[in-house]
Amino acid sequence: MLELLDYPFMRLALAAAVITGVTAPAIGTFLVQRRLALLGDGIGHVALTGVALGLLTGTAPLLTAVVAATLGALAIELLRTYARTSGDVALAMLFYGGLAGGVMLINFAGDSAAKLNSYLFGSIVTVTSSDLITVAILGGLVLAVVLAATPQLFAVCQDEDHARVSGVPVRLYGILIAVLAAVTITVAMRTVGLLLVSALMVVPVAAAQQVSRSFRGTHLLAILLGLLAAVGGVVASFEIDTQPGPTIVLMALAFFAVLAGVRGVVALTGRWRGRPLESG
Repeated sequence: MLELLDYPFMRLALAAAVITGVTAPAIGTFLVQRRLALLGDGIGHVALTGVALGLLTGTAPLLTAVVAATLGALAIELLRTYARTSGDVALAMLFYGGLAGGVMLINFAGDSAAKLNSYLFGSIVTVTSSDLITVAILGGLVLAVVLAATPQLFAVCQDEDHARVSGVPVRLYGILIAVLAAVTITVAMRTVGLLLVSALMVVPVAAAQQVSRSFRGTHLLAILLGLLAAVGGVVASFEIDTQPGPTIVLMALAFFAVLAGVRGVVALTGRWRGRPLESG
């Protein structure tokens, strides 16, 4: 493990993994609680259009992806609120529109299109110092907002009607959740890629839910599992020579499988202990 730190690119990769591993589940918990687990996929497809636009114009793809993803997140909330469109339909429209826009722009990008794979599937070992600074700023912003607004975000995700009656501006915080998810996706796209980023936002949360009974406990455990999956995935990919993005996601899925198994064993043990002894 320590020998990895001898390589400058691995130090940058591990730093990016720490930021991504903490940030993705931090906002992903609210998406799962709000039953918008696939929102990350939809916004990721819109971010693809932003990446393609950046490659086409010679602008930093990370910045154009932030803008495109944020606009896509706002579009989802506006469709759900004002157009009487259900959440799954709004997400489907975002999927199709984002993917179509990205593919169309890539056709005009020429040789730059070859760089697209690093954003689709992640390329954490190619993260530069400037990339890391941008990721750190965006990730820090997301975490700061989440920490400051956790009670309000939880209220909106748990029961919108009750939150509205309590004076919480539900629409505003709904938009905030979507925007934070958009920023998080652009933070994580160099780590796990746009096609897999939703997994790092959702799977650690699903794993934490297997053993935690409170929202706070789920939130904290999901962040810890996301951190372990991101860092562990980078280290494992270096050791066994695999792509970091899929390795990170598979490690998160392994955590889910283990904790789901633990929950199953505990449940069965409790049932057996609660049964009366059979005579005979």
